Amino acid sequence: MTEKSLQLSRGIQLSPKLLRQWRERVIEFLLLLAAFSSVATMLAILVILVTESLAFFEEVSLVEFLTDTQWTPLFADAHYGILPLVSGTLVTSAVALLVAIPLGTIAAIYLSEFAPPQLREIAKPCLELLAGIPTVVYGYFALLFVTPLLQKLLPNLGGFNMLSAGLVMGIMIVPFISSISEDAMRAVPVELREGSYAMGATRLQTAWRVVFPAAISGISAAYILGASRAVGETMIVAIAAGLQPNLTWNPLDQAATITAYIVQVSLGDLPHGTLEYQTIFAAGLTLVLMTLVLNIVGHFLAKRYREIY
Repeated sequence: MTEKSLQLSRGIQLSPKLLRQWRERVIEFLLLLAAFSSVATMLAILVILVTESLAFFEEVSLVEFLTDTQWTPLFADAHYGILPLVSGTLVTSAVALLVAIPLGTIAAIYLSEFAPPQLREIAKPCLELLAGIPTVVYGYFALLFVTPLLQKLLPNLGGFNMLSAGLVMGIMIVPFISSISEDAMRAVPVELREGSYAMGATRLQTAWRVVFPAAISGISAAYILGASRAVGETMIVAIAAGLQPNLTWNPLDQAATITAYIVQVSLGDLPHGTLEYQTIFAAGLTLVLMTLVLNIVGHFLAKRYREIY
Protein backbone atom coordinates (compact mmCIF):
# COMPACT_ATOMS: atom_id res chain seq x y z
CA MET A 1 0.00 0.00 0.00
CA THR A 2 1.36 3.39 -0.97
CA GLU A 3 1.95 6.26 1.47
CA LYS A 4 -0.87 8.28 -0.09
CA SER A 5 -3.39 5.48 0.42
CA LEU A 6 -2.24 5.08 4.07
CA GLN A 7 -2.85 8.79 4.75
CA LEU A 8 -6.27 8.54 3.09
CA SER A 9 -7.25 5.55 5.22
CA ARG A 10 -6.12 7.34 8.38
CA GLY A 11 -8.27 10.35 7.43
CA ILE A 12 -11.26 8.07 6.94
CA GLN A 13 -10.61 6.45 10.34
CA LEU A 14 -10.39 9.85 12.06
CA SER A 15 -13.51 11.28 10.46
CA PRO A 16 -16.01 9.60 12.86
CA LYS A 17 -14.06 10.97 15.81
CA LEU A 18 -14.06 14.45 14.32
CA LEU A 19 -17.75 14.17 13.56
CA ARG A 20 -18.47 13.15 17.16
CA GLN A 21 -16.46 16.09 18.46
CA TRP A 22 -18.35 18.51 16.26
CA ARG A 23 -21.66 17.04 17.41
CA GLU A 24 -20.63 17.46 21.05
CA ARG A 25 -19.61 21.06 20.41
CA VAL A 26 -22.94 21.81 18.73
CA ILE A 27 -24.88 20.22 21.60
CA GLU A 28 -22.76 22.12 24.12
CA PHE A 29 -23.45 25.38 22.28
CA LEU A 30 -27.19 24.69 22.21
CA LEU A 31 -27.20 23.93 25.94
CA LEU A 32 -25.25 27.12 26.60
CA LEU A 33 -27.69 29.07 24.46
CA ALA A 34 -30.65 27.61 26.37
CA ALA A 35 -29.09 28.49 29.72
CA PHE A 36 -28.20 31.98 28.54
CA SER A 37 -31.73 32.56 27.22
CA SER A 38 -33.20 32.08 30.70
CA VAL A 39 -30.64 34.46 32.21
CA ALA A 40 -31.19 36.98 29.42
CA THR A 41 -34.96 36.82 29.93
CA MET A 42 -34.56 37.49 33.65
CA LEU A 43 -32.22 40.41 32.98
CA ALA A 44 -34.63 41.87 30.42
CA ILE A 45 -37.48 41.68 32.94
CA LEU A 46 -35.36 43.38 35.59
CA VAL A 47 -34.27 46.12 33.18
CA ILE A 48 -37.88 46.88 32.24
CA LEU A 49 -39.03 46.87 35.87
CA VAL A 50 -36.19 49.10 37.05
CA THR A 51 -36.48 51.52 34.10
CA GLU A 52 -40.21 52.02 34.46
CA SER A 53 -39.96 52.15 38.26
CA LEU A 54 -37.34 54.91 38.09
CA ALA A 55 -39.72 56.96 35.97
CA PHE A 56 -42.40 56.36 38.60
CA PHE A 57 -40.15 57.39 41.48
CA GLU A 58 -39.31 60.63 39.69
CA GLU A 59 -42.92 61.66 40.39
CA VAL A 60 -43.50 59.83 43.69
CA SER A 61 -41.01 59.89 46.54
CA LEU A 62 -39.69 56.59 47.83
CA VAL A 63 -40.60 57.62 51.39
CA GLU A 64 -44.24 58.11 50.42
CA PHE A 65 -44.21 54.81 48.55
CA LEU A 66 -42.94 52.89 51.59
CA THR A 67 -44.78 54.69 54.40
CA ASP A 68 -48.15 55.91 53.10
CA THR A 69 -51.00 53.70 54.34
CA GLN A 70 -53.28 54.33 51.35
CA TRP A 71 -53.01 52.95 47.82
CA THR A 72 -55.39 54.88 45.55
CA PRO A 73 -53.41 55.70 42.37
CA LEU A 74 -56.53 55.57 40.20
CA PHE A 75 -58.54 58.03 42.32
CA ALA A 76 -58.64 61.81 42.06
CA ASP A 77 -57.04 62.02 45.51
CA ALA A 78 -54.12 59.78 44.58
CA HIS A 79 -52.02 58.03 47.20
CA TYR A 80 -49.12 55.73 46.41
CA GLY A 81 -48.44 53.79 49.59
CA ILE A 82 -47.55 50.17 48.84
CA LEU A 83 -48.23 48.96 52.40
CA PRO A 84 -51.89 47.92 51.79
CA LEU A 85 -50.84 45.70 48.88
CA VAL A 86 -47.91 44.27 50.86
CA SER A 87 -50.14 43.47 53.83
CA GLY A 88 -52.65 41.67 51.62
CA THR A 89 -49.87 39.68 49.97
CA LEU A 90 -48.28 38.70 53.28
CA VAL A 91 -51.54 37.74 54.98
CA THR A 92 -52.79 35.50 52.18
CA SER A 93 -49.33 33.93 51.84
CA ALA A 94 -49.11 33.33 55.59
CA VAL A 95 -52.50 31.60 55.64
CA ALA A 96 -51.48 29.49 52.65
CA LEU A 97 -48.20 28.43 54.26
CA LEU A 98 -49.93 27.59 57.56
CA VAL A 99 -51.97 25.09 55.55
CA ALA A 100 -49.40 23.88 53.04
CA ILE A 101 -46.32 23.35 55.24
CA PRO A 102 -47.91 20.95 57.78
CA LEU A 103 -49.93 19.04 55.17
CA GLY A 104 -47.05 18.89 52.70
CA THR A 105 -44.56 17.77 55.34
CA ILE A 106 -46.87 15.07 56.71
CA ALA A 107 -47.58 13.81 53.19
CA ALA A 108 -43.85 13.75 52.41
CA ILE A 109 -43.00 11.83 55.59
CA TYR A 110 -45.73 9.29 54.93
CA LEU A 111 -44.82 8.76 51.27
CA SER A 112 -41.12 8.50 52.07
CA GLU A 113 -41.12 6.39 55.22
CA PHE A 114 -44.44 4.61 55.66
CA ALA A 115 -46.29 4.15 52.36
CA PRO A 116 -45.90 0.83 50.53
CA PRO A 117 -44.22 1.16 47.13
CA GLN A 118 -47.44 0.36 45.26
CA LEU A 119 -49.39 3.00 47.17
CA ARG A 120 -46.59 5.56 46.71
CA GLU A 121 -46.62 5.05 42.95
CA ILE A 122 -50.35 5.84 42.91
CA ALA A 123 -50.60 8.51 45.60
CA LYS A 124 -47.73 10.74 44.49
CA PRO A 125 -48.96 11.29 40.89
CA CYS A 126 -52.50 11.88 42.19
CA LEU A 127 -51.17 14.45 44.65
CA GLU A 128 -49.17 16.18 41.96
CA LEU A 129 -52.30 16.47 39.82
CA LEU A 130 -53.37 19.29 42.13
CA ALA A 131 -50.51 21.36 40.72
CA GLY A 132 -51.92 20.96 37.21
CA ILE A 133 -55.33 22.45 37.97
CA PRO A 134 -55.64 26.00 36.56
CA THR A 135 -55.50 28.65 39.26
CA VAL A 136 -58.69 30.29 37.99
CA VAL A 137 -60.50 27.06 38.92
CA TYR A 138 -59.03 27.30 42.40
CA GLY A 139 -60.20 30.90 42.58
CA TYR A 140 -63.81 30.10 41.83
CA PHE A 141 -63.60 27.08 44.13
CA ALA A 142 -62.59 29.46 46.93
CA LEU A 143 -65.30 31.98 46.05
CA LEU A 144 -68.22 29.62 45.46
CA PHE A 145 -67.47 26.73 47.83
CA VAL A 146 -64.95 27.59 50.54
CA THR A 147 -66.30 31.06 51.32
CA PRO A 148 -69.96 29.90 51.78
CA LEU A 149 -68.67 27.04 53.92
CA LEU A 150 -66.71 29.44 56.10
CA GLN A 151 -69.70 31.79 56.34
CA LYS A 152 -71.63 29.01 58.08
CA LEU A 153 -68.94 28.99 60.77
CA LEU A 154 -68.31 32.75 60.70
CA PRO A 155 -71.61 34.50 59.89
CA ASN A 156 -69.99 37.94 59.68
CA LEU A 157 -67.50 36.83 57.05
CA GLY A 158 -67.74 38.84 53.84
CA GLY A 159 -68.05 37.43 50.35
CA PHE A 160 -64.47 38.49 49.61
CA ASN A 161 -61.89 37.65 52.27
CA MET A 162 -58.27 36.67 52.55
CA LEU A 163 -58.98 33.57 54.64
CA SER A 164 -60.68 31.53 51.93
CA ALA A 165 -58.16 32.66 49.34
CA GLY A 166 -55.27 31.67 51.63
CA LEU A 167 -56.78 28.28 52.45
CA VAL A 168 -57.23 27.37 48.79
CA MET A 169 -53.75 28.68 47.96
CA GLY A 170 -52.42 26.36 50.67
CA ILE A 171 -54.15 23.38 49.07
CA MET A 172 -52.65 24.37 45.74
CA ILE A 173 -49.12 24.60 47.21
CA VAL A 174 -49.23 21.24 49.00
CA PRO A 175 -47.98 19.26 45.93
CA PHE A 176 -44.93 21.53 45.55
CA ILE A 177 -43.87 21.09 49.17
CA SER A 178 -44.71 17.40 49.49
CA SER A 179 -43.05 16.33 46.23
CA ILE A 180 -39.77 18.17 46.78
CA SER A 181 -39.64 17.24 50.47
CA GLU A 182 -40.32 13.59 49.68
CA ASP A 183 -37.52 13.54 47.11
CA ALA A 184 -35.14 15.09 49.65
CA MET A 185 -36.08 12.51 52.29
CA ARG A 186 -35.75 9.61 49.87
CA ALA A 187 -32.23 10.82 49.08
CA VAL A 188 -31.12 10.34 52.70
CA PRO A 189 -28.74 7.33 52.84
CA VAL A 190 -30.35 4.12 54.05
CA GLU A 191 -27.44 3.61 56.48
CA LEU A 192 -28.84 6.38 58.67
CA ARG A 193 -32.19 4.66 58.91
CA GLU A 194 -30.61 1.29 59.65
CA GLY A 195 -28.40 2.83 62.34
CA SER A 196 -31.47 4.42 63.95
CA TYR A 197 -33.38 1.15 63.88
CA ALA A 198 -30.38 -0.62 65.38
CA MET A 199 -30.46 1.82 68.30
CA GLY A 200 -34.08 0.82 69.00
CA ALA A 201 -35.86 3.81 67.43
CA THR A 202 -39.31 3.39 65.92
CA ARG A 203 -40.13 4.30 62.33
CA LEU A 204 -41.76 7.54 63.44
CA GLN A 205 -38.77 8.48 65.62
CA THR A 206 -36.42 7.66 62.75
CA ALA A 207 -38.43 9.71 60.28
CA TRP A 208 -38.74 12.75 62.56
CA ARG A 209 -35.40 12.76 64.38
CA VAL A 210 -33.04 11.29 61.78
CA VAL A 211 -34.41 11.52 58.23
CA PHE A 212 -36.09 14.90 58.56
CA PRO A 213 -33.01 16.73 59.96
CA ALA A 214 -30.78 15.05 57.39
CA ALA A 215 -33.04 16.26 54.56
CA ILE A 216 -33.63 19.73 55.99
CA SER A 217 -31.70 21.35 53.15
CA GLY A 218 -34.10 20.09 50.49
CA ILE A 219 -37.13 20.53 52.74
CA SER A 220 -36.27 24.17 53.45
CA ALA A 221 -35.91 24.70 49.71
CA ALA A 222 -39.42 23.25 49.29
CA TYR A 223 -40.76 25.66 51.91
CA ILE A 224 -39.15 28.64 50.21
CA LEU A 225 -40.46 27.53 46.82
CA GLY A 226 -43.95 27.23 48.31
CA ALA A 227 -43.66 30.69 49.86
CA SER A 228 -42.54 32.18 46.55
CA ARG A 229 -45.45 30.45 44.83
CA ALA A 230 -47.87 31.90 47.36
CA VAL A 231 -46.47 35.43 47.08
CA GLY A 232 -46.72 35.36 43.30
CA GLU A 233 -50.22 33.85 43.05
CA THR A 234 -52.64 35.98 41.04
CA MET A 235 -56.00 34.50 40.08
CA ILE A 236 -57.03 33.00 43.42
CA VAL A 237 -56.54 36.25 45.34
CA ALA A 238 -57.99 38.35 42.53
CA ILE A 239 -61.21 36.30 42.53
CA ALA A 240 -61.64 35.38 46.20
CA ALA A 241 -59.82 38.06 48.24
CA GLY A 242 -61.19 41.13 46.46
CA LEU A 243 -59.58 44.07 44.71
CA GLN A 244 -59.94 46.71 47.43
CA PRO A 245 -56.55 47.74 48.89
CA ASN A 246 -56.89 47.77 52.67
CA LEU A 247 -54.11 48.00 55.21
CA THR A 248 -55.27 45.17 57.44
CA TRP A 249 -53.70 42.11 59.02
CA ASN A 250 -57.04 40.41 59.68
CA PRO A 251 -57.55 37.47 57.29
CA LEU A 252 -61.32 37.83 57.64
CA ASP A 253 -61.22 41.15 55.76
CA GLN A 254 -60.99 41.65 52.04
CA ALA A 255 -57.82 43.12 50.58
CA ALA A 256 -55.90 43.39 47.35
CA THR A 257 -52.51 41.84 46.76
CA ILE A 258 -49.71 43.10 44.56
CA THR A 259 -50.47 40.61 41.81
CA ALA A 260 -54.21 41.32 41.94
CA TYR A 261 -53.57 45.05 41.48
CA ILE A 262 -51.28 44.38 38.52
CA VAL A 263 -54.03 42.34 36.90
CA GLN A 264 -56.58 45.08 37.59
CA VAL A 265 -54.48 47.81 35.96
CA SER A 266 -53.15 45.70 33.09
CA LEU A 267 -56.55 45.35 31.42
CA GLY A 268 -55.73 48.08 28.89
CA ASP A 269 -57.84 50.92 30.26
CA LEU A 270 -54.86 53.15 31.10
CA PRO A 271 -52.59 54.65 28.43
CA HIS A 272 -49.00 53.54 28.37
CA GLY A 273 -46.50 55.90 29.95
CA THR A 274 -48.84 57.53 32.45
CA LEU A 275 -48.03 57.61 36.15
CA GLU A 276 -50.97 55.33 36.92
CA TYR A 277 -49.68 52.78 34.41
CA GLN A 278 -46.17 52.94 35.85
CA THR A 279 -47.49 51.94 39.28
CA ILE A 280 -47.69 48.33 38.12
CA PHE A 281 -43.93 48.30 37.51
CA ALA A 282 -43.21 49.75 40.95
CA ALA A 283 -45.50 47.14 42.48
CA GLY A 284 -43.90 44.41 40.37
CA LEU A 285 -40.42 45.48 41.47
CA THR A 286 -41.57 45.27 45.09
CA LEU A 287 -42.82 41.75 44.46
CA VAL A 288 -39.51 40.76 42.86
CA LEU A 289 -37.60 42.09 45.86
CA MET A 290 -39.86 40.14 48.24
CA THR A 291 -39.25 36.95 46.27
CA LEU A 292 -35.52 37.70 46.18
CA VAL A 293 -35.46 38.00 49.97
CA LEU A 294 -37.21 34.63 50.28
CA ASN A 295 -34.69 33.00 47.94
CA ILE A 296 -31.76 34.50 49.86
CA VAL A 297 -33.19 33.19 53.13
CA GLY A 298 -33.66 29.77 51.55
CA HIS A 299 -30.09 29.77 50.27
CA PHE A 300 -28.66 30.53 53.70
CA LEU A 301 -30.91 27.93 55.34
CA ALA A 302 -29.79 25.30 52.86
CA LYS A 303 -26.16 26.28 53.35
CA ARG A 304 -26.52 26.29 57.12
CA TYR A 305 -28.17 22.88 57.44
CA ARG A 306 -26.61 21.04 54.51
CA GLU A 307 -25.12 17.73 55.58
CA ILE A 308 -22.36 15.97 53.61
CA TYR A 309 -22.43 12.19 53.71
